[in-house]
Amino acid sequence: MSSNYRNFRNSVPWLILFLEAIFIVLFYFLFSDDGASRSRISYPAFQDVSHMVIFGFGFFLTFLKRYGFSSTGFNLLIIGLGAQCSMLIEGLLVFLQTENEGGLKRITKGAVSMTAVVISTGAVLGKANPVQLILMTVVEIIVFHMSRWMNNTFLQVPDNISMMQVHLFGAYFGLAFSSRFPEPSPRSEKNASTPKSDLFSMLGTLFLWVFWPSFNSVLAVNKGRAIYNTYFALAVSAVTAFVLSVLTTKDGKFSMTHIHSAVLAGGVTVGYAAHSIEYPWIAMILGLLASVITVLGSYCLQRCFNRALKIHDTSGVHFTFGLPGVLGALAQIVLLVIKNWTNLSRLGYLVMIHLGAVCLTISVALITGFITG
Repeated sequence: MSSNYRNFRNSVPWLILFLEAIFIVLFYFLFSDDGASRSRISYPAFQDVSHMVIFGFGFFLTFLKRYGFSSTGFNLLIIGLGAQCSMLIEGLLVFLQTENEGGLKRITKGAVSMTAVVISTGAVLGKANPVQLILMTVVEIIVFHMSRWMNNTFLQVPDNISMMQVHLFGAYFGLAFSSRFPEPSPRSEKNASTPKSDLFSMLGTLFLWVFWPSFNSVLAVNKGRAIYNTYFALAVSAVTAFVLSVLTTKDGKFSMTHIHSAVLAGGVTVGYAAHSIEYPWIAMILGLLASVITVLGSYCLQRCFNRALKIHDTSGVHFTFGLPGVLGALAQIVLLVIKNWTNLSRLGYLVMIHLGAVCLTISVALITGFITG
């Protein structure tokens, strides 16, 4: 990571110890073992999510040759701290709502929530130092849970759907956060990669691709349908990524930059409605559209949008997670309209509620990300 921070030994260890002491004290008052053994989530499902967040995203961000160890090592550090913070915030909200959840479900929600932070980290990779990353983690986790709480309480958005907004929140929080950092020189080694770093990054993509069905289904009501639809969406987005990569490159060859991002777009997009899609061809169409948006976004946004707003998106989180997340939210609203078109009196209310939840999530992410940066 960036070395523009004062004495490492005098800042990072004490900040980590201070946060850990606070977490231990709060865990003492907020948690007990009453619900630790009661959970509808199996350990293998939690393990898949944990593998995805730690291995998948850890290697996914290793494409910069100077920050391979930073991406994997700091990824584990912020996940260890952020998961504890996420469980505390989730436990506090559950306590205020007088509900009781199993301990394994709380840990799983904490791991899923950390996806937002890891995505945001990709936007500032190579620019933020460990102290900044730790503070970003704590702030983002707190704000993300508050955003979910507002969606659940005031807009009555189901818990599993509000959790799938983690991609939207992480992408736009990270973009707003990165706007406060200077962009490295195009000729700088900070922007360079090597065949070895690209290979490790592609390995992370494969990890994410394999475990994404578990990620989308771990909190879903209909787990089997969520797994089924997610897999078909991922398969189509992967195939479409190879096709579009050949069509959009000058030499007519496969571009690992496109494939690295677009093969995951189907999983991001279908996450909102994976549990409710009745026919696999719908999930396949969503996977195709997601891959198209990702490849075209990587082709256009880096040249136009990011330069105009002076945003340096290191890992391309906008077109990898942000735009597919927006597409998935809009697709969920369209499917909701098709399903409830006979009940016109309630249809407008449902559309406004879900559209408002998406706008609220993006707005909170942009504002708080800019302030945090």
